Amino acid sequence: MKSTIIKYGLLALLTAAILFFAALVLGKELSFGTQEVIGYASIVISLIFVFFGILHYRDKENNGRVTFGKAFSIGILISMCSALGFAIIDYLYTAVINPDFMDDYIVAMKENGQESIESYSSSSLALFMFGIVFVIGIIVTLLSAFILQRK
Repeated sequence: MKSTIIKYGLLALLTAAILFFAALVLGKELSFGTQEVIGYASIVISLIFVFFGILHYRDKENNGRVTFGKAFSIGILISMCSALGFAIIDYLYTAVINPDFMDDYIVAMKENGQESIESYSSSSLALFMFGIVFVIGIIVTLLSAFILQRK
């Protein structure tokens, strides 16, 4: 189980980091709405490794069987790796690469009529990103564990 989590967790982390970094850097000129869609697509793509990690464990390491609880624990740990990849890139981007990101985002949101937007620190944004990815990861994990469980 440990090797599956490490392998698929690293794949999820690297996929998350590469896709999110590419979206942030290459999508600078896109609207924030478009960037958001690309960001969520990156989250879903990186969380595909939850399903494949559980599937690998069931079929290759555990003789075609996995309980819901075991599948859930594998999926959660892989999801945390993906969330960590997003959080690291989010922090590096907002703290080092583009420290004006939050100011630009606030201006854009106010132009769209959202007056209650507040400024956050780079570490707060990274923690928020971790939370978003992790919550989506819980959903993907629940679905994957339910689909792949075999006793």
